[in-house]
Amino acid sequence: MAEPSYPDVRGGGSLILAYQVRNKKVLVVGGGEVRTSAFDDKDSVSGFVDAAHTDTQVAAGRIVRLLEADANVTLVSPRSGLNPEVAYRAAQKQVIYHDRVFEPSDLDDPAITMVMTAIDDPEASSRIWKLCKERRIPANIADVPPECDFYFGSMYRDGPLQIMVSTNGNGPKMANIVRRRIEGSLPPNIGDAIAKVGALRKKLRQVAPGNEQGPKRMKWMTKVCVQWSLEELCDMETEDMDRLLESYDPDEVPSFQKVRSGLEPGEWEFDGSFGWSCVI
Repeated sequence: MAEPSYPDVRGGGSLILAYQVRNKKVLVVGGGEVRTSAFDDKDSVSGFVDAAHTDTQVAAGRIVRLLEADANVTLVSPRSGLNPEVAYRAAQKQVIYHDRVFEPSDLDDPAITMVMTAIDDPEASSRIWKLCKERRIPANIADVPPECDFYFGSMYRDGPLQIMVSTNGNGPKMANIVRRRIEGSLPPNIGDAIAKVGALRKKLRQVAPGNEQGPKRMKWMTKVCVQWSLEELCDMETEDMDRLLESYDPDEVPSFQKVRSGLEPGEWEFDGSFGWSCVI
């Protein structure tokens, strides 16, 4: 009997997840473009007296990503150092903003899910990271890979579709180049197709509720996605979904053309899709 073949384990990677932070609290430290104090300069007993320059693009970009993931973002940074985009987010109350320098007590809130820093002083950032470790809070210290519990990759998004390319901290620019190559190879309407597949799945759960239907639902949806083209999935309308769902019980997937024809399932055999010939 042949030995089973299994894939080799290749260490050194990251566990890439779609982490749901909806309604969860995330602390961002830094959000400007001029040199500001990262820590309270009165906290000299603990040694937090370093200056730290907050990185413009990092702070703004990460705040946007968090907001798009529906997180509750708390930003700590002096107002005098905010860059225009971050200042706009604060003015629009898209984030909970504290106009001051970071204080160790900012990490005392048990609701904090993760911490991100965007300051270019490695020593100051490391101190925040150590505080996070003491409190077992996952942290990302910008531009310091060894002090990151998680990384940001180069992201492509089209509606519900999200693709992240990560180099595990080795080459952020390379991640961007690879992401652009992937983006250029995708059809322009793939986001719409995925959104409509999601709508079809919701309707299917209403037609066939219950956990016992789970395996059949998955198998049937897989056949739909394989047999219908992306263009057809994108063109699918509500009426098409309703007609298509009539084929769920018999576990069939008719063509898009048959569904769009408006005929009943029993009439599909005679819809003329294979052509007619007349011999005289």
